[in-house]
Amino acid sequence: LKMPYRWIPKGFYWQNYWQGIRGNDGSFIYIRNIFNSLIVASAVAAATVIFSALAGFGLAKYYFKGRTLVFMIIMATMMIPFEAIMIPLYLVTTKLGIQDSYAGLIAPFLVNAFGVFLMRQYFVTFPDEILDAARIDGASELMIFRTIILPNSIPALATLAILTFKAQWDNLLWPLLVVQSEEMKTIPLYIVKFMGEKHTDEGAMMAVAAIASIPILIVFFKLSKYFLGGAALYSSRKG
Repeated sequence: LKMPYRWIPKGFYWQNYWQGIRGNDGSFIYIRNIFNSLIVASAVAAATVIFSALAGFGLAKYYFKGRTLVFMIIMATMMIPFEAIMIPLYLVTTKLGIQDSYAGLIAPFLVNAFGVFLMRQYFVTFPDEILDAARIDGASELMIFRTIILPNSIPALATLAILTFKAQWDNLLWPLLVVQSEEMKTIPLYIVKFMGEKHTDEGAMMAVAAIASIPILIVFFKLSKYFLGGAALYSSRKG
């Protein structure tokens, strides 16, 4: 980095990006680590959206004994910090023999209480008259969920997908526990290692961080239109 710092640099030093991608050992393992993070974050986001939507729909639109109790128990789990269940999860992962694998990185995060809460609160506002009309026309519950509920819940689904994707993309603690090989490391682990080895090369460290932020920006801008659609829908209902 230039000293003193400048808001507008005179030139871009692309060798910093090349050094970050190449790595200190020249193995280009950063590309593999990006691929690992993409697989883990995408799989967790997709599973969380699906399972949370199913659970939220059931808790919002089906009336059964103990429904409120089930919902409150799910909400109570949000008060439990991840650090409290980290060791039991690690022991289960070790017993199953899925540490240092995609399954070990993905399985503990397939569903979360916040996702169920978000989707349930969104589905509560969905008119029951539309669902009753579909049932009268002979639509099955699965068809109602697939053709009516999901298409009209894209703003909430997109919000949950982005939040989940970002949380997994930035997740450092769990991969630090279950990953041993360089080939299975994710982006946060690579950044920590790279910063430890290049702690005096601020330019290379900033380049690595900048590259790591690109997928998040792509996901956000791809799904941002659904946020605008959700805001417009809310405004029209309110008006």
